[in-house]
Amino acid sequence: MRFGRGMQLLGSFQFLVATLLYTGIVIYAPALILNQATGLNMWVSLFSTGIICTLYTTLGGMKAVIWTDVFQIVVMLAGFVAIFIHGTVLVGGPAVVLEIAKNGSRINFDDFGVDPRQRYTFWSLSVGGAMVWLSMYGVNQAQVQRYISCRTERDAQWALFVNQVGLCLIVGSAATCGIVMFAYYNNCDPLKSGRISVPDLYMPYFVLDIFKDHPGFPGLFLACAYSGTLSTASTSINAMAAVTMEDLLRPHLLHMTQKKLRVVSKVLSLLYGVGCITVAALSSLLDWGFLQGSFTVMGVVSGPILGVFILGMFVPATNRLGAFSGICVGFCVSLWLAVGSTLYPPSEEIMGVLPSYAGECEPNITLNSSSHQEQHIISILLHSNDQGVLLNLYSMSYLYFGAIATSSVVLVGMIVSYATGPTKRNQIKEGLLWWDLNKKQVEVPSERRTGTLSRMFPCLLHDACLDTPLQPVRLNGQGDKPQLVPLRDLHKEETCEEEPTDVGTIISPLRV
Repeated sequence: MRFGRGMQLLGSFQFLVATLLYTGIVIYAPALILNQATGLNMWVSLFSTGIICTLYTTLGGMKAVIWTDVFQIVVMLAGFVAIFIHGTVLVGGPAVVLEIAKNGSRINFDDFGVDPRQRYTFWSLSVGGAMVWLSMYGVNQAQVQRYISCRTERDAQWALFVNQVGLCLIVGSAATCGIVMFAYYNNCDPLKSGRISVPDLYMPYFVLDIFKDHPGFPGLFLACAYSGTLSTASTSINAMAAVTMEDLLRPHLLHMTQKKLRVVSKVLSLLYGVGCITVAALSSLLDWGFLQGSFTVMGVVSGPILGVFILGMFVPATNRLGAFSGICVGFCVSLWLAVGSTLYPPSEEIMGVLPSYAGECEPNITLNSSSHQEQHIISILLHSNDQGVLLNLYSMSYLYFGAIATSSVVLVGMIVSYATGPTKRNQIKEGLLWWDLNKKQVEVPSERRTGTLSRMFPCLLHDACLDTPLQPVRLNGQGDKPQLVPLRDLHKEETCEEEPTDVGTIISPLRV
């Protein structure tokens, strides 16, 4: 809207790339877990995971995505609760777990070190992590389509609030189970002893170990892991299909009927599912962990998009050249840091990795990860004697990549805009800046309970449009329940006030 069609297409392309890579990494995670837990062939596990998710997303659409998410969060919480309770009992109780974790420096609330090279600190989580989450919940189609599918703006706010509560429960449960796992393996690190080959297998090994005499519980953990994957992947595939339809194909399919558009949307979902499976297969070649890989992708690619939205909403002087310059510089800087950190990984000491021990492990353990450990040691030796400026930059925590990308976009965008002629305030259409949201509102009722978001974007989701077509807003009548609508919505073009046609539309949040 503010920066033209070119910026919209660029933002859409970056979103598609980020979501495709992110979803591929997410699909690879449970496939690896299933392979280690059951011995099922890795490729069979990977393809079965991707195919199941792709099929129910393609056939069920947004409704299937939402209702499966509701069921899957229950399964995830049940798995975490079972792991926490049984693991705590085996260690000796909550007091013993807390004591071991405190002695091992796993619980430390007074460390506010500012070294950006340390992986997980108060600042990396609160600053870097916050920017990544903001890009995911603020400008990501996968989340925005959920907001707009709500009937009213108030419902969307409540949905987001409930989502944050659930997110805190999931993240808190995962962290708590991690502390219990550390207490259980206090003197026998499975990675150092060779029982597992990569850190991502800590939790699967822990579950199989503590529940070896309790059939059914390892299956609950697998269901927990698969629930998280299917929830994320199905939403992402649906979002990529929606953005592709609206931003890339819809301008060329103006005369196509709604039935045919629906078929095209399902084909897009199928194609993106195949693409995610392909990326998942390639993820096995990277030496990233699941957490690092997903946050790196979202930070590098989605961080610049967030920066453009900030420029468009909060900096009226930003012009088109400034926005383009900013997003290009932000993407290049964050990509450079991500590639550098992969080619020149820092040592565990620089990253702030806490020590672990394997002195009390059983002596008859077969090492199955020597190649991985030797490669890691070699990379440390190669770079331990040279800590120049570049290596310090490459050692920066991956949680800061998104914040660096966003900051670079905003800074470069402002400098270029002021240098080439800033945009005047009167040249910007009303409704594109954040303070326009506080403009005076008037009361206008609706025939049915459809809120501000639904009227502004009547057919964001093609499935929603087919199931519940919206009615046009009419003037106040006797007995009508009044409803608040922003004043700017009353001055739209006539085509926006008409009954939605059978073609409908899919609104993308990437129209900056």
